[in-house]
Amino acid sequence: MKVAPVWNAVDEETVFQQIMVHTGQHYDANMSDVFFSDLDMPAPGYYLGVGSGSHAHQMAAIMMAFENVLLETRPDLVVVYGDVNSTIAAALVCSKLMVSVAHVEAGLRSFDRSMPEEINRLLTDQIADLLFTPSPDANENLLREGIAPEKVHLVGNVMIDSLVRIQPVAKKSTILHRLNLHSGEYAILTLHRPSNVDNNTVLQDLLKGLVRLSQRLPIIFPVHPRAQESISRYISSTIGHNLQLTEPLSYLDFLRLMSSARMILTDSGGIQEEATYLGIPCFTLRTNTERPITVEMGTNTLVGQDIELVTSRFHKLLEGDNAWDRRLPRGIPLWEGQAAKRIVNILKAWCHKP
Repeated sequence: MKVAPVWNAVDEETVFQQIMVHTGQHYDANMSDVFFSDLDMPAPGYYLGVGSGSHAHQMAAIMMAFENVLLETRPDLVVVYGDVNSTIAAALVCSKLMVSVAHVEAGLRSFDRSMPEEINRLLTDQIADLLFTPSPDANENLLREGIAPEKVHLVGNVMIDSLVRIQPVAKKSTILHRLNLHSGEYAILTLHRPSNVDNNTVLQDLLKGLVRLSQRLPIIFPVHPRAQESISRYISSTIGHNLQLTEPLSYLDFLRLMSSARMILTDSGGIQEEATYLGIPCFTLRTNTERPITVEMGTNTLVGQDIELVTSRFHKLLEGDNAWDRRLPRGIPLWEGQAAKRIVNILKAWCHKP
């Protein structure tokens, strides 16, 4: 979702030639292949096929394979996205081979270094030559960390670019009919953070509480491959009829599902952003967020792993006495679908610098 708008905007410019490299870190067909189709992206020029593994094994595999790609293609610039292992692995290879790096979604900070993503973000931003930020707080973080101001560019949120472009198409999705759902009469749940799915006690407590909540409002739970093994241990004893598990959904189906949900419960960063744009109340099952602007200006509220707090907010929202029902998102500056165009204009200027 982050690559597509920038790829398409660059593709419209004759001054660039671009090659897409898919590391294979996200290798499940429902978490990878379907997004290329939904977002009208071409097949990658290179597919590294690194698959899963520990952080060290995965990053080492990416670095060795990506080094060969760089030596073969000799690019002037490599654009990396977000905060996954592929992001920092590719940036590190570039730094050793003296290839310039641009980081899309730079500057986000949760200030929680127990999160692997936080380390990936911090290190990538120290390496990058161009840092494209989604919100003013990201700029402040980078300047505080000593990044040269001329490297930092506030461009907006490329995730919202994809959402704006695809939303009209997503309205044609039949997912509500297939799951026998009605608009505004269900919640969505997503879980994949290690702090939620790798700790058996935390996971079991969350699921038990959510089963109880689902008796009042059905909860749809597309299960992330990372969480599948952990969750399967509790399916027979924990999952109730109204907590409905599904396979990972395509971007079109999930966007349609989000757009019509009464509320969203998630530990995902991107979904916090999308919920804010869509105006859907969002409970984030984390104690921190690298996207504080979604709390300040959007519909997001941090509830951590406190199932009693989740339960209280859940019921208050349904009873209509929660501030969310009276607070519409104010609209976050530059989250309007034009971030990729701003990135391309900066890239064009960068190309002409001596």
